Order: sequence, then structure tokens, then C-alpha cells
Amino acid sequence: MLQFIYSQLIRLILPFILLRLWWHGRRAPELRRNWYQRLGIVPKTEGAVVWVHAVSVGETIAAGPMVRRLLAREPGITILMTAMTDTGLAQARKMFGDQVHYAYAPYDTPGSIRRFLKRARPRILVIMETEIWPNMIRQCRASEVPVFLINARLSERSAQGYERIRSLAVPIMRSISWVAAQAEKDAERFCRIGVADAKVAVTGSVKFDVDIPDAVRQASVAFRESLGGRFVWIAGSTHEGEDVQLLDAHRQILARYPQALLIIVPRHPERFESVADKVLKAGLTLARRSAGEAADAANVYLGDTMGELMMLYGASDVAFVGGSLIERGGHNPLEPAVWGIPVFSGPHVFNFETIYQRLVDDSGVKLVGNADELAADVSRLIGDDGERRAIGDRALAVVNKNRGALERVVDGIIDRL
Repeated sequence: MLQFIYSQLIRLILPFILLRLWWHGRRAPELRRNWYQRLGIVPKTEGAVVWVHAVSVGETIAAGPMVRRLLAREPGITILMTAMTDTGLAQARKMFGDQVHYAYAPYDTPGSIRRFLKRARPRILVIMETEIWPNMIRQCRASEVPVFLINARLSERSAQGYERIRSLAVPIMRSISWVAAQAEKDAERFCRIGVADAKVAVTGSVKFDVDIPDAVRQASVAFRESLGGRFVWIAGSTHEGEDVQLLDAHRQILARYPQALLIIVPRHPERFESVADKVLKAGLTLARRSAGEAADAANVYLGDTMGELMMLYGASDVAFVGGSLIERGGHNPLEPAVWGIPVFSGPHVFNFETIYQRLVDDSGVKLVGNADELAADVSRLIGDDGERRAIGDRALAVVNKNRGALERVVDGIIDRL
């Protein structure tokens, strides 16, 4: 009954969702491009299709090494990557070019999912992390398309939420063919909400298997050389409510080290202009990457392009990972850690609790409570090259120690093809 009610509600609100999409498309025309794909009207796909769904940029980046490994081991397959956001698809295209197919994920109405499955004809569906859509999963099972939940995580709060709607959640969970969980706690929670024990495996997080393509390394080195010998710290994936705090921290750093440069990279492109305004209102000089401006005379360099955060991390001496000074839950700290640089985050990192715990246990990350604490810690590292290298080495060691989940996941997918 709850499944029926859910489907009817989605159908009822669909016109308003499309209207909202059109409205936001006034300022971001790319949102209107290929809008019909969201109703399941995608190009027909041939061959052994592996449908990889990643909700947005972070999940798309995490899926990258897995997709590359699948293509290397099974060159005859066709990868169809979907995302809910235009930024997610833009990131995928930047990573893979014409190696894979792309589409917006269909909205979770029965009709949209049926149209998508009829045209795409996937052999399997691989969902990154915990993007659980009832109609998507139930209709895949009805069409005999196995559903794999990869790099799966489930917080206690989310598990309790699913338990409150067990009559809807349990049939969906029983329709999942395989859950590759990040940690034991995640596995236990999935079993608790209805996934059969035999269908759950603890593989670890594939995010530890992050790789840095040669082209990214080369671009990072070139950009770093353009900055001269300045100390560079970066704030990546920042959200509303954090930028002012980070700019305040930078002003404190500049008081002691006037040549220091802050690279700030907002998580969402619609915030680029507002962050630029905040920089200028804070009395700081600004250079923008999108305009090709040199950072020579700037206090702040705005990374207002898509798909370059990994490269910018590599050009920095210290990294702060955003979404953590506010209750957003944080973003992936392994992207800077794999470069072997010190990593800082705010206290709110529940989206990546397992990864952060492993980094904290081995002193590979420092959690700070506010801008003052961040400024003090970054300033201390500016004056201590040895300590900076030691912290970065510990962060990289955590990444290397926890590699291996990717092979287990790819083996699991291929075994079930």
C-alpha cells in the first residue's frame, strides 16, 4: 500500500518538479538540456549494458576507478552513467569522454522507470553509495535486472528512518541483489532494514582506491609552478555558511603571512558569483580561474570551474574539506589525502564517518571547531615544513593501507554479470 501511495504522490508532484527545473533553467540553461531524459526517454543502448548511477559529483568521482577497471577487464561491455544533477554528468564527461554513454537518471515514477529500462536495456544496475529509489529498484527486479549497491553506507539515523516505514522499505531492500558495504556497522544496518544477510558483504570503501590520472598530475604541477613559491591552502567543496568563516580564517593567516594564497572552490556552480562577492566584501583581492586571471597579486583564487578540484588539491600545501563547518556532513577527505598533504575538516563529517575515523585514528586528519582554530593550525604549518610533510605522509599512508575494496567490488560485479 505504501508503495502505491508513494508512486501516486510522485506522479502528482512531477509537474511541479518539472516547473521548478524550467524555472532554475533561466539562469542555468544546461538544466533544461535533455530534460526529457528525466522522464526515461533516453537513446536506445545496445550490448551488455552496465548502468552506473551516481547522484552527483562526489559519487561520480568515486565511481571513476571502478568504471575504468570494468572497461579494462570487460572491454565488450557498455557503461551507461546516470546522475541526478548536471554537474554530475559534466564531471563524468570530463572523466571519460566518449568511452561511456551518459543520461540523466529518470525521475522515480513507474512510467519514467519503465521507459528508461525499455530503451537502455541494462544487464545490471550499479548504484553508488545509498541512492535508494523505490520504483527504480522494484522495477529493475521485475525486469530481472540485478541491483548492486556499491560503496554502501547507512547511518544509524537513516536506518531508524527506514525502520519507521518498514512496510515500504523491506520489499525494496529484498529487491537488492548485492550490497557491498563500506564497514561492518553499515552491513549490520542494511541487514536490520531487510537486506538478506547472504546478499551483504563488507568490501571497504572504494574511495580509498582513488587514483590520480597522469593528465591531472601534469596540470597540477604546471598550475603550482605558476603560483611561484607562495604558500597555498585550499578550501574545497564549500557550502553557504562556510565561506565567510574561511575568509575570516584567511585574513588571520594573512596578518602573519601576507603572501599566503587561499584557493576556494564552492561545491555548487550557482554559488560562484556570491562567493566572489563575499571575497571582495571581505576586503580581499580576487582572481578567478574561469576568467584565466593570474593569482600573482590576489589574496584569494576562486576555483569557479567544474571538474578541477582534484587538480587544485594537488597544487596546494594544505587542504580544508568543506561541508563540515555547517551540518552538511562533510565531503570526501581522501581526494586531498592521496596527494600527501595535511587535511582539515570541521566537526560535522557524518557522511564519511568510517573514512574520517580511520584518518583520525592514524592522525591523518585534524578536525577543527571554528575559523580561529583553523587559522591557528594552518599558520603553524606554514612555519613548520617538517610537520607539514609528516602529517601529509600520515594521510597518504591511511589511503594506501585501506586500498583493495575496488578489486573486491569489481570482482563481485563481474561474477554476477
